[in-house]
Amino acid sequence: MKQPLAYVHSDAKVADNVVIEPFVSIDHDVEIGEGTRIGSSVTILPGTRIGKNCNIFPGAVIGAIPQDLKFKGEYTTVEIGNNNTIREYVTINRGTASKGKTCIGNNNLIMAYVHIAHDCKVGNNVILGNSTQLAGEVIVDDYAIISGMSGVHQFCRIGSHVMIGGGSAVLKDVPPFIKAARTPLSYVGINSIGLRRRSFSNEKIREIQDIYRYIYQKGLNNSQAVDVIEAEMPATTERDEILLFVKDSKRGVIRGYLPD
Repeated sequence: MKQPLAYVHSDAKVADNVVIEPFVSIDHDVEIGEGTRIGSSVTILPGTRIGKNCNIFPGAVIGAIPQDLKFKGEYTTVEIGNNNTIREYVTINRGTASKGKTCIGNNNLIMAYVHIAHDCKVGNNVILGNSTQLAGEVIVDDYAIISGMSGVHQFCRIGSHVMIGGGSAVLKDVPPFIKAARTPLSYVGINSIGLRRRSFSNEKIREIQDIYRYIYQKGLNNSQAVDVIEAEMPATTERDEILLFVKDSKRGVIRGYLPD
């Protein structure tokens, strides 16, 4: 259903039951899946793909060219999955030649004034708090929560099930299952409340705590901690996810210390 004051390019592929409110602009080379609602004054630019049952609030701009001086006009996209809520004045830029696309998964809540820059990859069930800013090529894994007014440096990765405190400057990678806060951003414990909400058992949470004691509380460097964990702790999905994250980190992981 399109309001008469909205503009939809004749080449756009918009499902029949998409709701398009007044003053929306939908350009060519756009695809929007069924059940999605586009609020007033939203601008959707070429190369945008939006899935089913998304709710996009007034003033959002999706698919604008990257704010990257290396961008030379190459064809790139923004690809957004299903069941996402994108609140007022969110901006999501399309990719560059580096990755070719900016990707957002399913079931995410992207609050007002969030910026997601070129080539970012946001997983599923993520919450980005008001005015959070993701620089280019940031990765945010499933179930991560970044609280409001936080900024994430280019190329950083946020692990799964992470909770980051409000107003944080994220300059290094944040490994999975933890809470991060303070200035500079530091490890402040396991995200045990979030893990319990997602049906992690107490035994599994204790296992994760034991792993992070080696990384953050034993005075070991990352390489030493990884060697000890591999030697002394049995392989599990969570253990291997943490170790792989630390080994693959390009910017280095955040540091921190908590007494036992």
